[in-house]
Amino acid sequence: MITFLPHRLRALLLPALLGALAGSPVALAQSLAVVVAKDSKAPPKLSADEVSAIFMGTAKSFPNGEKAVPIDQKAGSEGYSGFYQKAAGKSEAQMKAYWSRIMFTGKGQPPQDAGDGAAVKKLIAANPNMVGYIEAALVDPSVRVVAEIK
Repeated sequence: MITFLPHRLRALLLPALLGALAGSPVALAQSLAVVVAKDSKAPPKLSADEVSAIFMGTAKSFPNGEKAVPIDQKAGSEGYSGFYQKAAGKSEAQMKAYWSRIMFTGKGQPPQDAGDGAAVKKLIAANPNMVGYIEAALVDPSVRVVAEIK
């Protein structure tokens, strides 16, 4: 609580501060689910390191050997920024620089951009080798959650 301000000023500032925070990306960030198609042969669960390796291009398959094709949400979206900040510890600008370097050296390509969470879910549900991240609220029986990013 803001104790160094007089009560009257605190009563005016606190609601304004909370309102500003409610509109910030940090406050709006929701948990993300890493998903595969319901009939995918991917393992039931992936560790944070395994998810990071797949999306950073250092792993081309799931731990069980099945091919893994990562699918991104649109760069600049809250889902994209939140995912890479939490899963890889990198900002959107750092990810852009990372993929520029990887592509320049011929060592890989970034994940395919599929749009928003709903578009990612639709694409993942139809392709058993694909893996993507969506807002947890979008999870339905067409996909299977293999990891949670909070």
